[in-house]
Amino acid sequence: MRQSDLLRENAENCLQLAEQAARGPTFKRYTRMAQGWVALANAQDWLDGEVPPWGDPRSDHPRT
Repeated sequence: MRQSDLLRENAENCLQLAEQAARGPTFKRYTRMAQGWVALANAQDWLDGEVPPWGDPRSDHPRT
């Protein structure tokens, strides 16, 4: 299993905890934690060479 998959599992766990929490500080805290885990997973994908650091430059700039 890739490291980024483990990080995404952590994000999913945080989302499950957020669903169980009452709307309030606890819900917000788990939601922010999930966002952080997803950001780490995306960064890990980049470090592992799975995705480029930004979009495909050919698709961002149409050629004339």
